[in-house]
Amino acid sequence: MANIAIIGSGFIGRAWAISFARAGHDVRVWDAVSGAPQAALDYIAGILPDLAANDLLDGGTSEALLARIRPAATLAEAVGDAEHVQENAPEVLETKRALFAELDGLAPPETALASSTSALLPSRFTDHLAGRARCLVVHPINPPYLVPAAEVVPSPWTDPAVVERTAALLRSAGHAPIVMKREIDGFLMNRLQGALLEEAFRLVADGVASVEDVDIGLRDGLALRWSFMGPFETIDLNAPGGVRDYVARYQGIYERIFPSTQRRADWGGPVLETVERDRRARLPAGSLAERQAWRDRRLMALAAHKRRSAKDIGS
Repeated sequence: MANIAIIGSGFIGRAWAISFARAGHDVRVWDAVSGAPQAALDYIAGILPDLAANDLLDGGTSEALLARIRPAATLAEAVGDAEHVQENAPEVLETKRALFAELDGLAPPETALASSTSALLPSRFTDHLAGRARCLVVHPINPPYLVPAAEVVPSPWTDPAVVERTAALLRSAGHAPIVMKREIDGFLMNRLQGALLEEAFRLVADGVASVEDVDIGLRDGLALRWSFMGPFETIDLNAPGGVRDYVARYQGIYERIFPSTQRRADWGGPVLETVERDRRARLPAGSLAERQAWRDRRLMALAAHKRRSAKDIGS
């Protein structure tokens, strides 16, 4: 088992702590805000009963998981014997540059230094480091203890061995690493999600469909397949002769659609009034936190179902 340092104990940091501790790793949590690591532990203790009820503790107990997570008084204490550091500071470039300089000076030379950033390329905050070859991005899909996929993004100078070791660590914690060959703005997940959101906003802005109808199309349509297979496997199974047959049959449809997608609907423009009005009609602002908790419980149920199905049906 590895020693893991979690730097920053907000939503993402505490979720990583659950994920690594559940896999049997020892976790140290440090935060620049005094008292934040203990608050994270209190939060974790509060959701462990739901994880246990859905059999999502990998055969362990809530007590054992909590015992593996300990607050660290200083950054040096958190990373001093760490084999992997997962940084979760705010998405501010200069903050990350300064923090990674500290981490590079404090962590053992063989320790992988990973950032959870969803928006900053690793080359932008590691280029000045003597140990930049051990730095990379590991971007989770929130919350990582329920959503296995995580993007592993190297900078141009990241050592391939560090990428391989990090991917192996993620797999040991039950994750499905997306090992990217090179960095690109938006990584992989936000580029895919962004393409979908662009079309969703266009459809509403152009008066083609309502906000709820777009959500229905994903929630009760495409997402049912996408919850257990990706777009390439989907089209491979949607034509008698597989992916080549699908392309021969249907590429023309998407070729005709493509030109109409080459313009943006300003998300912050008039369409936002429609989107917000429709969402607040369905979910008042005061109920957002309650609905977020509902989302996480549904994700727990889905994760439990997928685990059972993989065992009973195959993955």
